Amino acid sequence: MREVIFIKQNKEKWFEYEQAIFGKIKKGPDYLANMYIQLMNDLSYSQTYYPKSKTTAYLNYLAVQTYQNIYKTKRVESNQLVHFYKFEVPLIVYQYKNYLIFSALLFFVLVGIGAISSHYDESFVRLILGDSYVNTTLNNIKDGDAMAIYQSGSNWGSFIGITFNNLSVGLRLFVYGIFGGLGTLVYLFHNAIMLGSFQYFFVQQGEFTESFKGIWLHGAMEIFSMVIEAFAGFILGASILFPKTFSRIDSFKNGFKNGFKIYIATVPFTILAGFIEGFVTRYAQQMPDILNYFIIFGTFILIFYYFVIYPKKVYRKIHN
Repeated sequence: MREVIFIKQNKEKWFEYEQAIFGKIKKGPDYLANMYIQLMNDLSYSQTYYPKSKTTAYLNYLAVQTYQNIYKTKRVESNQLVHFYKFEVPLIVYQYKNYLIFSALLFFVLVGIGAISSHYDESFVRLILGDSYVNTTLNNIKDGDAMAIYQSGSNWGSFIGITFNNLSVGLRLFVYGIFGGLGTLVYLFHNAIMLGSFQYFFVQQGEFTESFKGIWLHGAMEIFSMVIEAFAGFILGASILFPKTFSRIDSFKNGFKNGFKIYIATVPFTILAGFIEGFVTRYAQQMPDILNYFIIFGTFILIFYYFVIYPKKVYRKIHN
């Protein structure tokens, strides 16, 4: 069957399903269950004959949204917070996985630009990080402790201040997506350039290993969270710019809801990163290297698994 005929035969049904998903028409759990079966049949057909079509992507979106509505209605989890992290967020991440790839690639390209700029312009680091920070760190390096700046302040004070600052940064990365994603792009540009310049500064001073063991104790989780938060912002921006078959207001509402859920999902990781920075990073130089690297790679694997590998597993589980 030609795709145009397939669409023509089913478009009214899909439109009705779309209305049910957005709550414009009230339907019970039996209707949702039947709707999910019908969508999976249509999706299976579309994946077979039009695997790279926008129709397939559209039906996949409807199927994921329907699955989430069914589980909300049935309350299969006694703890809704468990359901949120176990099913809802991973399915949203998988649905928008291309935006996550874009966010990650863009971030690391910008980090590279920051590092390259610092390599070719010695004044660039001071322009980005400020004279006070650079001079203080240079003095710390002369004194034999490149990471001494992380030992200032109390444990609890550092933890609380750092955590609230990082939560604020993440919220801005998401909310600024309301400007068609441009606000997120600009704010991500600022933070990524700073990171690239910051890390390359220690490379220039011959302190890469020491800085890696200190900065990335908390940075592995903190930086990846920033990528995810920018990902949420790009979802919001894309919902405004590319409503597809939805009205722009419906697309915006859905984009905001899904983007905000992804931001909320990063909060535990941001808090843990703040805890590590406040209570652990200050002792990085005294820690055994094996423990140091275990924390760095362990936290990175944890957040990478949850946002990259686990969503695919959840999607395959419910579609098989």
